Amino acid sequence: MVGGAQTCGPDCDACLAPHLGKTMALVREGQPIVFVLPAFPGKSPNPAKVLGHLPDMAEQQALLFLDSLCRQVKKVYSAGARVVLCSDGRVFSDLIGMKEAHVTAYQAKLAELIEKLSLTSLSTFNLDELYGKNSFDDMRVQLMEQYGQPLEVLKDKVRRGSKGSESPADEEAHRMYCGITRFLFEDALVPGQTKSRTAIQKESRTRSYEVIRRSNAWSELVSERFPKAVRLSIHPQSCGARKLGVQLLGANNWLTPWHGVALDTGSEMVLAKRAHAEKMGARLVLDASGRPSHYVLKRSC
Repeated sequence: MVGGAQTCGPDCDACLAPHLGKTMALVREGQPIVFVLPAFPGKSPNPAKVLGHLPDMAEQQALLFLDSLCRQVKKVYSAGARVVLCSDGRVFSDLIGMKEAHVTAYQAKLAELIEKLSLTSLSTFNLDELYGKNSFDDMRVQLMEQYGQPLEVLKDKVRRGSKGSESPADEEAHRMYCGITRFLFEDALVPGQTKSRTAIQKESRTRSYEVIRRSNAWSELVSERFPKAVRLSIHPQSCGARKLGVQLLGANNWLTPWHGVALDTGSEMVLAKRAHAEKMGARLVLDASGRPSHYVLKRSC
């Protein structure tokens, strides 16, 4: 886990402050430390980045890493820890080109993978569990009605963050806006699309605000649902932020399993975009069911 924009050590008071109170309260009660991680939305629709729409070795390695964090906590605190994966694909699937059926299948397979690997410290939570009787569009409408913030509030935060605001929240908003815009642009570059790169970039900037609004609404819902939990994020965080940034696989690599593939380099498993792995000459490996799983980098003689 890292502080984000600046390098912080494990004893940084500013980084510890937002989380120490919740952690110590659970310790005093003898309860497991609970982490919540809004992530694992579903695979990118861009085939240049991923192998398909279902979880593969990339997700498996990330889940094993998160489970290892919980086991490390248990070595020093007997009650241990657990991580709740708050799958957010349904929250913004219509904005990023993900098919609803693919989100449903991804969520189901992710839960199956956790059970198959006996990762008892991990569990999942998603929008379907709360609003399952509604249509997918109605789920999102209800989420925003209850937890959404005005668009102009977000735009103001992004604007302040772009000008070097001293507020960690403003910095995070601007960083997220830039990152989400980049992801949306990349994911829109799929075979058969006819729009110009300029048009796609413009659309990505507009859609990015709505993705973040919904993501923030989901974040508020998660905070309400798990008030005692320590918040994790798959995005870099500034020193003193209310979330802890966590890299799921590989030091200094913020790529996620749903935007890439697992690549076995011979010495470690890392995340890479599919096109990059293939450009390096890596060999595709299938799982026991015949589905694409990951890549293995060919060793030079």
